[in-house]
Amino acid sequence: MTKSEIHPQATVAASAKLGEGVQVGAHAVVGEEVELGDGCVVRAHAVVQGPSKFGKNNVFHAFSVVGGDPQDYTFRNERTELVAGDGNIFREYVTVSRGTQKGGGRTSLGDENFFLAYSHVGHDCVIGSHTLFVNGATLAGHVTVEDFATIGAFCPVHQFCRIGRYAYVGASTVVTQDVPPFSKIVTERETKSFGVNAIGLERKGFSPKRLRTLKQAYRLLLRSKLNTSQALAEMRKTLADSPDVQELIQFVESAERGIVK
Repeated sequence: MTKSEIHPQATVAASAKLGEGVQVGAHAVVGEEVELGDGCVVRAHAVVQGPSKFGKNNVFHAFSVVGGDPQDYTFRNERTELVAGDGNIFREYVTVSRGTQKGGGRTSLGDENFFLAYSHVGHDCVIGSHTLFVNGATLAGHVTVEDFATIGAFCPVHQFCRIGRYAYVGASTVVTQDVPPFSKIVTERETKSFGVNAIGLERKGFSPKRLRTLKQAYRLLLRSKLNTSQALAEMRKTLADSPDVQELIQFVESAERGIVK
């Protein structure tokens, strides 16, 4: 039998229950009515609050807050809970809220879910198993995410929405309706270049002559009727004396993913 390892500077509530081999780091907090299964690791500065119950081998990284009070105006300290399975990973600054009485009183997580830094699971959510929440993925309350789904970086998901099994939500996509299983969705991107960062370059000491030359180059690249190769060729003919333009040409020619125009 392997005893729990609790750092002397950790805080563990008297009502907390720790399984075999649980590790609790310095300045970590394990709150009242928290149950941690065998092999769970609470890193330094992580906070696990209750009532909540976790299976085996869950890992809570620094400054994550898992099992916290629901972010709901109507919450009045009613008894609600978070229940999670085995092998979940909560990276830095992840937040997972307990349920609310009006939502059934429970937030639930399955097994082997990976929550990257700053992702958030709201109250009364139901998360399956083997999901991936990329940095900043955010669920409002009452959201269901089924097994093997991926929520991309900085994706907000509206309350009561469902994300189907194996669905993939691309980065920065706003989800306000259900996402069918096996699908791939992403917000349309129209990122455009607006030319030279003149004010910023001026503040960095670029002379008026350097700025004029760069503006000429960008007019060829963005506003002429020339394609990219033709624009670069014209730069070489008319602006070749400028080291800045040479740098721009070399950068564009070495781009493996294309450039923003």
